[in-house]
Amino acid sequence: MLMLAAIFCPMIGGCLLALWRPRDRRTRQDYVIGVACTTAVLSLCSISTALHHPPMVLIRLNDHLSVAFQVDGLSGIFAGMVSLLWPLACLYAVEYMSREGGENRFFTFYLIAFGVTLGIAFSANVLTMYFFYELLTLVTLPLVMHGMDGKARYAGKVYLIYSMSGAALGFIAMVFLLQYGGEMFQFGGTVSVGDMNTDILLVAYVLGFFGFGVKAAVFPGHKWLLRASVAPTPVTALLHAVAVVKAGVFAVVRLTWYGFGPDLIRGTWAQDMVMAAAVFTIVFGSAKALQTQHLKRRLAWSTISNLSYVLLGITTLTQAGLIAGITHMVFHAVLKITLFFGVGAIHYKMHRDFVPDIEGCGALMPTVFACFSTAAFGLMGIPPLAGFSSKWMLATACVDLKSTLGYLGTAALAASAILTALYLTQIIMLAYFPRQNRAISVKIPKRARRDPGIRMTLPLGVLSVVSVLLGLSANSVAGSISSLILGL
Repeated sequence: MLMLAAIFCPMIGGCLLALWRPRDRRTRQDYVIGVACTTAVLSLCSISTALHHPPMVLIRLNDHLSVAFQVDGLSGIFAGMVSLLWPLACLYAVEYMSREGGENRFFTFYLIAFGVTLGIAFSANVLTMYFFYELLTLVTLPLVMHGMDGKARYAGKVYLIYSMSGAALGFIAMVFLLQYGGEMFQFGGTVSVGDMNTDILLVAYVLGFFGFGVKAAVFPGHKWLLRASVAPTPVTALLHAVAVVKAGVFAVVRLTWYGFGPDLIRGTWAQDMVMAAAVFTIVFGSAKALQTQHLKRRLAWSTISNLSYVLLGITTLTQAGLIAGITHMVFHAVLKITLFFGVGAIHYKMHRDFVPDIEGCGALMPTVFACFSTAAFGLMGIPPLAGFSSKWMLATACVDLKSTLGYLGTAALAASAILTALYLTQIIMLAYFPRQNRAISVKIPKRARRDPGIRMTLPLGVLSVVSVLLGLSANSVAGSISSLILGL
C-alpha cells in the first residue's frame, strides 16, 4: 500500500493545488514542499519494506494483462534517486519560479509528474510501465510549454511529436513482450521464443529500444531535448537529470534485461545496432556541446552524450556493463541537476545565458560557481570524484567484450571525456579568470552582485557535497547497486 500512497500522494496533491489556487506564496511553498517530502518518505519506506516482495496486482484486465506494482532492485534504485532529488528541486523551484509567474499551474504539474515518475519506477510489467510512461509525456508537456510564447509552444510541439513517435515504436515492443513473454518483469528476460522467428523478436526489440530511447535522447531521437531547454530551469533540471530522460533509460533497461532478455540479444545484429547507436551518440553529443555557446543547450548536449554512456553499459549485455551503466545513471543525475541549478541561478540573478557572458562572474556568485565547478569536475571524470569511477567501470566492461564495438565504445568514452573537460573547463575558466582587464562588476547592477537566496543555494550546496561523497564511496555505491540488481 505504501507504493500506491507514494504514487498517488503527489498526483492528488497536485490536483488539489489546481483546485485550491492559493494566492499566498508562502502557503503554496509550504504545501508543495510538504507534499514532496511526504511522497519521498512514503517512497523510501516502500522501498525498504517491500523490496523483492511479490508483485501487487491492482487491476487484472485478463489472464495476461494487469496493472501491477512491485519493488525490485532496479525500481528501488530509480525510485530512491527520484525521491531524494525531487524535494530539493521543489525547494529550488519555489524561489526560482517567483519571477516566472503561473506558479499554481507550474507546481500542479510539477507534483503530478513526481507521482507519475514513481509509477514508472514501481511498475511490475510492461503494460503498467507503458501507461505511466505515456502519462509522463502528458503531464510534463505543460511544464515544457510554461512560458506559452512562440518558442515554448514550438518546443512543446516537438516534444510531443518525438514522444508520441517513440511511444508508437515502444508499443510494438510491448505487444510482443505481452504475447511471448511472462506477465511480470523478471531479471534475465521473460520472452519464450518457441516456434517464433527470432529475427522478428529482435526487430521488435530494436524498435522498442529506439522508441523508449527517445526519452533517453539516443540519436536520432534527441532533438526534443534541445528544444525543451526553453522551459524554466527547475523543469530542465528534472527533464535532463531525473525524470524524463532517466525514465527513458529505465525503460530501456527493463526492455533489455527484464523483457526480451540478454540471452536473446547477445551476439546478434540487434546488439550491434543498438550498441553502435550508443557509441555514436556519446561522441556526437560531446562534440556538439563544445560547439554550443548557450549554457543550457551546452548542458543539454552533455546530457545526450551521458545518457548514452548508460545505454552503452546496458547494451554490452554483461552484468559488469549493466552495473556500470546504472552507477553512471545515479552519478550523472546528481552531477547534472547541480550543473543545471547553477546555470539557472546565473540566469535568475544575472540574466546571462551564454558562455561568453559569464566572464568574471565567479567572484560575484561564489557559492553558485563553487558548486557548479565541483559538479563539473565530477562530470569530467577527475578522480576521486563520482564521474571517474563510473566511466572507468564502463570502459572496463567494454574492453572485456574483446570485440570491435567494445573497443570503439572505449574509444568513444575517452574522446567524450576529453571533450567534456574542454566544454566545462571553458565555463569555469571564464568565470574565474576573465580575459578583460577591467573588472566586469562595473557592468552589473549592485543588486545582482550576490548569490541567490537560501532556497536555491541550499540545494546546490547539498548536491555538491553529495557528489563528492558519491565519488569517495564509489566502490561501495557500485557494490550496493550490484547487490540490489543481481540479488547478491
